[in-house]
Amino acid sequence: MTDLSAFPITRRWPAGHPDRLQLYSYPTPNGVKVSIMLEEIGLPYEAHLVDIGQDETWGPDFLSLNPNGKIPAILDPAGPGGQPMGLFESGAILQYLAEKTGQLIPADPALRWQTVQWVYFQMANVGPIFGQVGFFHKFAGRDIPDKRPLERYANESKRLLGVLEQRLHGRQWIMGDDFTIADIAHLGWVRNLIGFYGAGDLVGYDRLRHVPDWLARGLARPAVQRGLNIPARPA
Repeated sequence: MTDLSAFPITRRWPAGHPDRLQLYSYPTPNGVKVSIMLEEIGLPYEAHLVDIGQDETWGPDFLSLNPNGKIPAILDPAGPGGQPMGLFESGAILQYLAEKTGQLIPADPALRWQTVQWVYFQMANVGPIFGQVGFFHKFAGRDIPDKRPLERYANESKRLLGVLEQRLHGRQWIMGDDFTIADIAHLGWVRNLIGFYGAGDLVGYDRLRHVPDWLARGLARPAVQRGLNIPARPA
């Protein structure tokens, strides 16, 4: 049996199946990237709910795996060389799992790097900007009298959606005919922007054609539906 006792996070979230990949997460747009990926590729894993509402990412056990105090993070008992390895940052985890299994990333080197660039596009642009729209439109920031921050992030979100709209013209998925980690990286964030954040009107979502069709196709995938609810939110 694999011994994960050297990783302090397993004291707070014990591994019932230490031979399986351990996922430490919460069903946010970043968190569900990894659960969707794991459901899509069929790699056995064990999910642990890290309650961000209770600041559980800031305890020493979680910080031992991710010093940045953010979900998701993984602990792979069969990492490189067969040795256990921890990893954080959702984009890095997507790329790691894709390369580990040879799934959801093209084998052709040029297409592979083009796929990775769209993951980085999401990490550097879509996530941070959409998240600010959520803060200033739905959460505490909405009470700030000065609406210029909201306008700035809403306008930038429109621009980013326009980039995706152009990319998806004539394509079923971001990389063409094949569903990849580029799609997984974006799905939760676009869904959250128009759903939980309620910012569809603010960013002109109804004026788009290709992005809504792409989102509907993505959300119709059984593995995506399962991954969106893993780990289950606290009752």
